[in-house]
Amino acid sequence: MHSRPLDRRSFLRGAVAGGALLGLGMRSPLALAADLSGKPRPGKIGDYKISLAQWSLHKALFSGKLDNLDFPKVAREEYGVDGVEYVNQFFKDKPRDSAYLKDLKKRAADHGIANVLIMIDGEGDLSAPDKAARDQAVENHKKWVDAAAELGCHAIRVNTGNHYGPTDVADAAEACGALSAYGAERKIHVICENHGGPSSNPDALLALIKAVGSDNFGTLPDFGNFPKNDGQYAIDVYEAIARMMPFAKGVSAKSYDFDEQGNESNLDFARIMKIVTDAGYNGFVGIEYEGGRLSESDGIIATRKLLEKLRGSDYAG
Repeated sequence: MHSRPLDRRSFLRGAVAGGALLGLGMRSPLALAADLSGKPRPGKIGDYKISLAQWSLHKALFSGKLDNLDFPKVAREEYGVDGVEYVNQFFKDKPRDSAYLKDLKKRAADHGIANVLIMIDGEGDLSAPDKAARDQAVENHKKWVDAAAELGCHAIRVNTGNHYGPTDVADAAEACGALSAYGAERKIHVICENHGGPSSNPDALLALIKAVGSDNFGTLPDFGNFPKNDGQYAIDVYEAIARMMPFAKGVSAKSYDFDEQGNESNLDFARIMKIVTDAGYNGFVGIEYEGGRLSESDGIIATRKLLEKLRGSDYAG
């Protein structure tokens, strides 16, 4: 059954109330107690599962060397992960193709692979200034909510758009709230990655999360998608990830390159994984290799080995 539509003023009143509830009672005790400074204390890194984000193989997929239907098999047999994270670009015309989705779901099950989420691109701006455009973007995303439910995923990742900021989230919150409500009816979380534009500004993204005020609407912290100046991160990425983690319903382990010891050259993965698990998160961490020196395959394997090495290890600080 669909929820009764809300006018904008009613929605925002609910968002404010929901934001208060989110701050007080919708986070786990561990998340509430987590240090948001990005400077975790020494101690053991917790447990988590490892999945493979499909974008790690985008070159193989775009070139036709890998078919979307074979992704779960490749993820298991070649990379030894337990879950997969799809990108809608690689089956853009299939969200309403039930036979295709059933086949994909069966192939994942046959290989012991969990379908974790679908990353959605190209379906409109959820923060567009024009309400009709926002409403259309919500409608465009709904078919992917349905597809995610049919595949047995727990979430879709959305792009929140380019027309909001830390103190101006009303339009984006209205649209994201409507989509989140639709997702909740189908037991599909709607989650926001720091993926360029306002979403890579933690102040803006967290203002949006709190304005929507729904436990079904959360974050997908990506280790690397933060603004840079002259090749250097313009903000403290560790603090940013720590602030996003209390709302996280997924984690994207972005990697670019590795040193001789197998550590990521640009990011302190041990520090990040301590932040992640200190927040009480023990779900899937998705490998998303985007480097240029190593091949896609070698980059994925290097990232998996690093995540496996860090799981349960001691973080010295």
